[in-house]
Amino acid sequence: MKKKVYLIYTGGTIGMTNTVNGYAPKKGFLQQEMADIKALSSSEMPHYTLNEYEPLLDSSNISVREWIKIARDIRDHYEDYDGFVILHGTDTMAYTASALSFMLEGLAKPVILTGSQIPLCEIRNDARDNLITALLLAGNYDIKEVCLFFGTTLLRGNRSTKVSASGLSAFESPNDQPLGTAGVDIIVDKARAFACEESTLKLFEFTEQQIAVLKIFPGIQPEIFDNIITTKLKGLVIEAFGSGNIPSTDGRLQEIFKRAADNGTVIVVCTQCLRGGAVIGEYEASKGLADAGAISGYDMTVEAAVAKLYYLLSKGYDSSQIRELMQTDLRGEITRGKSDSVGEIRRRKTDLLEEIKSAEVNI
Repeated sequence: MKKKVYLIYTGGTIGMTNTVNGYAPKKGFLQQEMADIKALSSSEMPHYTLNEYEPLLDSSNISVREWIKIARDIRDHYEDYDGFVILHGTDTMAYTASALSFMLEGLAKPVILTGSQIPLCEIRNDARDNLITALLLAGNYDIKEVCLFFGTTLLRGNRSTKVSASGLSAFESPNDQPLGTAGVDIIVDKARAFACEESTLKLFEFTEQQIAVLKIFPGIQPEIFDNIITTKLKGLVIEAFGSGNIPSTDGRLQEIFKRAADNGTVIVVCTQCLRGGAVIGEYEASKGLADAGAISGYDMTVEAAVAKLYYLLSKGYDSSQIRELMQTDLRGEITRGKSDSVGEIRRRKTDLLEEIKSAEVNI
C-alpha cells in the first residue's frame, strides 16, 4: 500500500507568487502550482493531503503560537499518516525545527521541514526538488525525528542553521554530520538517526517565556542591557567570541551578567563561530561568565538553545535543573562527552604540544 503523508503549508517562498510589491503568499496558489507537477502523481510518490494554513505567513512572523499550531496539527493527524512534511519559510525554519524536536515527545515518525529559495512559480527553482524529496523521505524512510531537508542534504532539525541568504544549499549542521543525502540515490544514515525511548507521541506545548539573545561585539556598551536584565527575564543566550569569551577589561559586563543570574535568569553561552562550541573557563576572558553562573552551550546552535530554554522553562523546572538539562543531550542537539571538561581540554592541548615537541626532537 502507498504511504500517506500529511503536508502542511505555513507560508514562505516556496508557494509565493510575484506581485507588484515582490513575492507574497496567495491563498490556493501552492495547490495550483503543485497540480502542474506530474511527478507528484507518480506511482513512486506517497499519497499526500495538503493543509494550507490561514493566514499564510512569511517565516519572519512565526512565533511560539505557530509552533504550537503546527505541533497540534501533527498530533491530531499522527495516527492517520506515515509521515509529515512542513513547508516553511527559510528565515526561521531552523528555529521551528528545533522547537518541534522538543515539543513532540516520543516521536516515532518522520517530520521533515523544507522550503525553497526560489518559488515554484519561477521556471528555474529549487522548490520542486525540495518538495518531492521531502515527500519521499517522509513517506518511505524510517526516520523517527524532526529533520530539515534542503538542497541535497537531510539534517537533524535541532542541529541546523541557515548559512546562506542566496545559495540553494542554504542550510548546514556545522557540528553534526548530515543524516542523509539526496544525489542519484537517496541515502539515509539509519545508524545516526535519533532513537526515542518512548513510542507514544506526547505533545508538550511551550508557554510564553521572556528569553533574550545577546551578541557580543567589540566596544559593546553594557548600559544597553539595563532594560533587558530584569527579574522577568528567564533565559539569556549569549553569543560570545570564540570558545565563550567576552570583554573583561573593566568588569562591567560581568557585573551585569551576575545581576541576571542573581535574578534567577539562566545564562547559556554559545559561540559566534559557525563550527566548534563554547566551553566557559578555557580562557581567562570567559572567567567573568563562569563567576556569574553562566553555563556552556557547547556546540548547540543558537536556535536550539532558544528552543530548549522554552522547553525547559515551560516544564517549570527550577534554575538548577534547567542549568543541568541545558547541558544534557535530550534530542541529539548537543555533543558533550566526558572529555568536554575544561581540564580535559587543557590536558589534550598539553599532550598535543608534547607530541609536537617530541616530533621536532626526533626530526
